[in-house]
Amino acid sequence: MGGEGEEGKAEKRRKGMEGIQIVYPFAVGLPFITLATPGLEPRQSAMLGNVLHPAYASSVHKDYPFPLSFIDRLKNLFYHLYVPGYWRVWGIVPLIQKAVSAHLPDAPPLLEIEKNTSLTLINSHFSFTKAMPLLPTQVEVGGMHCVPGKPLTQELASWVEGAGPSGVIFFSLGTAVSGNTMPVKYLDLFIEAFARLDYRFIWKFDIVLKNVSTNVLMGPFFPQQDILADHRVKLFITQGGMLSTQEAIHHATPVVAIPVFGDQQKNAMGIMKNGIGVALAWDDLTVDLIINTINEVINNPRYQRNVKQVSKLMRDQLQSPLERAVYWTEYVIRHQGAPHLKSPAAQISWVEFFMLDVLTFLLLCIIAIYLTLHKILRTVCNLSYYGVGHWKVKME
Repeated sequence: MGGEGEEGKAEKRRKGMEGIQIVYPFAVGLPFITLATPGLEPRQSAMLGNVLHPAYASSVHKDYPFPLSFIDRLKNLFYHLYVPGYWRVWGIVPLIQKAVSAHLPDAPPLLEIEKNTSLTLINSHFSFTKAMPLLPTQVEVGGMHCVPGKPLTQELASWVEGAGPSGVIFFSLGTAVSGNTMPVKYLDLFIEAFARLDYRFIWKFDIVLKNVSTNVLMGPFFPQQDILADHRVKLFITQGGMLSTQEAIHHATPVVAIPVFGDQQKNAMGIMKNGIGVALAWDDLTVDLIINTINEVINNPRYQRNVKQVSKLMRDQLQSPLERAVYWTEYVIRHQGAPHLKSPAAQISWVEFFMLDVLTFLLLCIIAIYLTLHKILRTVCNLSYYGVGHWKVKME
C-alpha cells in the first residue's frame, strides 16, 4: 500500500508538472520573454548583466536634472541599492515566492527562474528618455501600441466640429483615478476651471457628473488615440502614464501632466525636460493654476513645436516598434532561447562583477608593500644612525 501510495504521488506530481509546463513554461527551465512596462529599470537590467551607472541612469521612480549634483547622485545611489534590496530580499519576492511555492512546490525559486530570461522588450525609446547602453537581450519597443488615428464616431466628430477654432481639450487620468478615489475638492477645481474656459472638453471618467458645464462631454470610455490624432485637439491632460505619454508624443499633442503614483512622476519630469508640456502637483492645484497652465501650453507655440520634433524622432525608425518586437520574439523562438545573446555578466556574482575580491587583494598587496618598505627604510635608518655613532666613538 505504501509503495502504491508513493507511485500515486509521483504520478500526480508528474501530471502537475505537465500542467505547469503548459501554463508556466518558465517554471520548468524553458526560455521566456519579459516585457518591461515602465521602461528600462535598473533592477531588472542588472539581472540581465547590464548594471546601469547611478551617475547618469535614473531609478524607475525618480529622475534628476543632468548632470547630477553630488546630492542627486547620492540619492540616486540610495534608490539603486534600496529598491532592489527591498524588492528581492524583504518586501516583494519573498511574499510572491511563498504563494508560488504553496501552489507549485516543485518549481525552482523565482530568483533562479528570472535568470532564464531570453529577452526583455523595453517599453521606452531614446527620443523621449535618455540614451542608455543596452544588451542584445534588451530591445526598446516603446510606442509599439501606437497606431494611426481612425475617424471619430459621429457623436465625437460633431462635438469636436462644434468647438470651432478654439479646439478641444482631452482630459483622462487613466484607470488610476476613479469617481470613488478622486477627492471632491479636486473634482470641483476641474469643474470650475473648465466652466471658465472657452474650449470644449472631452472628459473620460467612470462616472458622469451632473454639475459640469455645457462645454464638457463626459463618458466612461473614449478612443484615446483617435482623439489625440485629431488636429483640432489642442491639449491632453493626463496622469502621465507611460502609454499615454507615448501616445501623446506619437500623435504630437502637447501635454499637461498631473502624476498620481509610480513612474508617472518620472514621466512628468521627462515631459518638462523635453518641453512638450507642463507638469502640475496635486497639492498645488487651484482653479487659476489650471486655467493659466492650459492657456500657456495651448497658446505658447514652443510646446507644439517641441512635441512635433520629439514625435518626428520617435517615428524615425528603421522598422516599427511592433515589427521589432515580433522579429526578436521569433528570433528567440527560432534559436531555442538564443543563449548566445545573454551577457556573461549575468552568470557571475556581484562580488565578481565589481571585482571586489581582486580589489581587496590589490589593497592587501599595497598594504604589504607599504609595510615592507617601511620596515626596510626604518632598518636602514637605524643602521645608518648607529653606524655613524659607532665610528665617532672609535675615532675618539
